[in-house]
Amino acid sequence: MTFPTTGTPGTTAPSRDARAATFAAAVAAQGSDASVHTAGSPTYDGARLPWNVAVDQRPAVVVEPRTADDVAVAVRAARASGLRVAAQGTGHNAGPLAVQDLSDVVLVRTGALDDVTIDAAARVARVGAGAVWESVIEAASRYGLTALHGSSPDVGVVGYTLGGGTFVYSRALGLACNSLVAAELVLADGSAVRASADENPELFWALRGGGGSFGVVTALELELFELPTVQAGMLLWDGSRADDVLHAWAAWATTAPDEITTSLRLLNLPPLPDLPPFLRGRKVVAVDGAVLDSDERAAELLAPLRALEPELDTFGRVPASAVVRLHMDPEGPTPSVSDSVLVDELPDDAIDAILEAAGPESGTSLLAAEVRQLGGAVGRPAPDGGALTHLDGDFLVFGVAVAPTPEVAARGREDAARLVDAVRPWSRGRTYLSFSEVTTASTSAYDDATLTRLRDVRDAVDPERRIVANHPVGERRAA
Repeated sequence: MTFPTTGTPGTTAPSRDARAATFAAAVAAQGSDASVHTAGSPTYDGARLPWNVAVDQRPAVVVEPRTADDVAVAVRAARASGLRVAAQGTGHNAGPLAVQDLSDVVLVRTGALDDVTIDAAARVARVGAGAVWESVIEAASRYGLTALHGSSPDVGVVGYTLGGGTFVYSRALGLACNSLVAAELVLADGSAVRASADENPELFWALRGGGGSFGVVTALELELFELPTVQAGMLLWDGSRADDVLHAWAAWATTAPDEITTSLRLLNLPPLPDLPPFLRGRKVVAVDGAVLDSDERAAELLAPLRALEPELDTFGRVPASAVVRLHMDPEGPTPSVSDSVLVDELPDDAIDAILEAAGPESGTSLLAAEVRQLGGAVGRPAPDGGALTHLDGDFLVFGVAVAPTPEVAARGREDAARLVDAVRPWSRGRTYLSFSEVTTASTSAYDDATLTRLRDVRDAVDPERRIVANHPVGERRAA
């Protein structure tokens, strides 16, 4: 395929609109079925809208490919038109992308590439770039298999996996990025490549936790696990019990074995009709999670938490396909703001700080102040792992607020930052980028050796810096 080039040495660079028009013409000339939306067109605003609708991203062009070949056409057309490229599936973590200058960026929305194929014998799922976790888990469950999915059914598989991936199986089975078997992607020059342990191994290493700086992924192959059923559920207390439950849970979580992974949330639930009547408008404490062991072992591990006499206890053996909705995350486009940090420990003083910042008497606007239990396999470097082998911290503290208006969003950001600042004395300043919806330095997520290697890979596959990521690996320090 050939594309027209734009501009000659010594001439003024074409305007954004001119480059966008050149791009649209180049895509059409190649017979691509991709939908192209330029700024000012009637379809542009709908096409650019991410899952987190509080984020206002305004790229030069939005393109919606239908096939991997469409992606390659779009990337080549962008290069020929003097434009850069950013890939996006659902747009859950769109904030750090939107604050960048997107005036010369083609946003490749991959939602239509949503095919899912299960190889039950090999225990591998082949997942298109636009697939969400619900479709993968449903397909795998027909064979008694599951994947290392996230906490929400409509989170995109690709973004979640490239960034790391941690939820209720993580302490036993590790980060999702290290269950990646292979990836298919289009590089910045428009070439389609495959990355695995045997093909382009350095690129494969970078894709496992290094984020989206290396190309536009069109498909992933993921390892599946034989888990037809799981011991999983939720324990619930009234918000008035927050002090004793949070202290007890933190002490219990510190010594819990790897086969159990849980999360504790302080929830301020709005009086919405979608909620069960007994939860509407209430402040509650919820602990949810899963146990990868027998029913008897689960009962033994949960006994200290059940001794706190929750008003609701749903733990039991359930189909693994049900776990993707265990956390009850909002589904569908939702406006939200958040902040997070990894912490090394949660002594009593840290618990008191969390309660002061986001407890039921704090006046916080946060929908949820969450503490995820890490450690176990998440805290140990994965053998032959990728760029993100583990997370440096035994807990992830995360605050999120619904943000329907700019004023409410500003208050939510303040309260999320207040929660994170409250636990900084117990943190080394490390972040998990998949939970960072603000611009975050890559040095807080990777050590120097890993960053150097990631930048080496990026230099090899994208020397012109055509690929734009929500969390880029950054540039090298000047000598």
